[in-house]
Order: sequence, then C-alpha cells, then structure tokens
Amino acid sequence: MRDRLNTVRKSKVPGPLIDHWIRPEIRTLSHYHVPDATGMIKLDAMENPYSLPDSLVDEWLERLRELELNRYPDAGAEILKEKLSGYLGLSPDQEILLGNGSDELIQIIAMALSGPDRVLMAPEPGFVMYRLIARSLGLRYVGVPLVQDDFHLDQTAMLKAIEENNPAVIFLAYPNNPTGNLFDRQVIESIIDATNGLVVIDEAYHSFALDSWIGDLGRFDNLLVMRTLSKIGLAGLRIGMLAGAKSWLDELNKIRLPYNINALSQASAVFLLEHGEVFEQQAAQIRADREQMYARLESIPQIEVWPSRANFLLIRSRLSQVILKRLKKNNILIKNLHGSHEMLAQCLRITIGTTEENQAVLDTMKELI
Repeated sequence: MRDRLNTVRKSKVPGPLIDHWIRPEIRTLSHYHVPDATGMIKLDAMENPYSLPDSLVDEWLERLRELELNRYPDAGAEILKEKLSGYLGLSPDQEILLGNGSDELIQIIAMALSGPDRVLMAPEPGFVMYRLIARSLGLRYVGVPLVQDDFHLDQTAMLKAIEENNPAVIFLAYPNNPTGNLFDRQVIESIIDATNGLVVIDEAYHSFALDSWIGDLGRFDNLLVMRTLSKIGLAGLRIGMLAGAKSWLDELNKIRLPYNINALSQASAVFLLEHGEVFEQQAAQIRADREQMYARLESIPQIEVWPSRANFLLIRSRLSQVILKRLKKNNILIKNLHGSHEMLAQCLRITIGTTEENQAVLDTMKELI
C-alpha cells in the first residue's frame, strides 16, 4: 500500500491520495453554496434588511477603539454571557455556551455526542446544516418527513423513529426553516418525553415568532435551547448561543475551541445589546411587513403561500423557475428550494426585506402572472 501511495505522490496527481485519505462520507458531500449577491437586493438568507441607525454608529466605533487587538479576546466572553443571560431571561442555575454562529454550536453538540452508530435526528424539510454536520462527523442522520399539507410535525412518525433509532440528539427548529411554521407544543413535549437523548430547540427566528421554550428549560433534563444574534440584525458578528443546564454545557464547553468569539464581536454585541430596543423595533416592522407580504402574495393567481412565524415566506408556483430567473434579471436574489427536498418541489423562499424591496418582488411577480 505504501509503495502504491508513494508512486501516486511522485506523479504529482493528488486525486488518488485524496480518495485514499478523505473519509468517504466527506467525499459525497457538497459545499454549502452562498451565491454572489454583489449589487443585488438580497432576500435569500433571512437577514434583517435594516442597518444600524447613524446615531449608534459613532458610539459603537468609539467602543471598538478601546480594544487591544494585539491581545487575545476574553476566552469565556464572560461580560457578553452576562448580558445575554439577561437578554434571554435565564435563571441562576442555567448557563450559556457561545458559538461562532449557531452552526458552530450544532457542530459542538454533534462532536460531543458522536460515536459508532449514533444518530442525529431532525424533521424534514429542515435546516440543511443538521444533516451536513451529522454526516461530516460520522453520525447517522435520520430525517423524519413533515406532513405535506402544512408541514406540521408527524407525531406518530417521530415517535416511531425515536423508538427505532434511539437518537443521541434531536434538533427541532422553532419556527422551522424553510417552512416558517411553529410546531405544536404538545407534540414537541411528547418527543422530549419519548427520547433518551438530547433535544435541542433551535429558536433562530424567535424575534419574529415571539414564542420560546426558554421558560421550559427547567422542566426537562434533556432540553437545550439555541438562539442567534444573526437574524435580529447582527449576522456579521456570528454569535450563536446555547442555553440550558450547567451540567450539559460544562461538558460541551470542553470541546469548544478557545477564543472562538473574537474581541470585535464580543465588544460589538455587548454595546448593541444595550440598545436592544432598536432591534425590537426593526423586528416589529418586519413582522408587520411579513403579514402584508403574505396577504399580497396570496392574492396573486398561481401562487401558493404558507403562513409564517419567521422573517421569510415559503411559496410554491409552477412558474417558480421563471419567477426566479426574472427576479435575478431584476437584481433580486431569493432562495430556490426546488430540488432540495421532494416536499419543496417548485418552492421558493423569500426573505422579508424593506417595504421597497418587498414591492420590487411583488411587481416582478405581477408582470409574470
């Protein structure tokens, strides 16, 4: 074997070496694709369309000037964690683990729970990173289909899958991405009660749903709640947070990379959380615009649109690919979900933007239909 690999190395062709050493499950994965949005109205990534008010920018920059960039950041981000504990309303016996976005937290959880034939489970269609991270770390991924008509949790199917697979962890997005709906609380409770593993409720879109499981953390010994600052308007900071019992988070913290939250992000988040009312007002505006956008899309023939508790809307149309191309021609970028899951055939996901951006989407659709 060594002689064969040495021959390959001498040939300067890396392909066979890659085939030999890169794990097969990694070779079968695809990159998480982020399209170029230069010069586009960007409505594909569930970002808050509003920037910081000018009145805050100068204060924020003054705060950043105090940083010593030649020094490592606070390894535990203790000041930020204290701010976030108040922001989340945690009790004294509950803790926070911070990640470089929610993606890193999902990865930390999967790394801590991985093992031979261990299972990571989630409803589908759902957030693609659950499956991608599970497969990259060698966990067996089990996706349980939602009910087609309105994408609600199939309680019978979920409980059967739990019994058959004994998952190490179940991720439940609340609201769900990309469908936008909140799952039934009683069904979620039955899932938490039925599993011996960990249940993580992903509340990335909490600001637009105004419903949370944070207050239920003390009721279940296998429940954690995940949030992010990305969707409220701070996507560039890449700060995710995991809340729950200290005993769980102490174990997960053992594999968190040191200094994973940089000094600029820590200082920025602390400052901006002191002005949380700005983001609350922006979220309220997005919620109002979401309802208006839903009503107007619903009135367009050949468009099926689902109610949403997130900052985006899921639509289906037999003209979906024509709509997608026309929007792109008009410099508007939305998310094409066709081909990502069988339940999402001819589906598109539209992030709620500013009033003008939303109107541009509607005008384009009305030209076509």
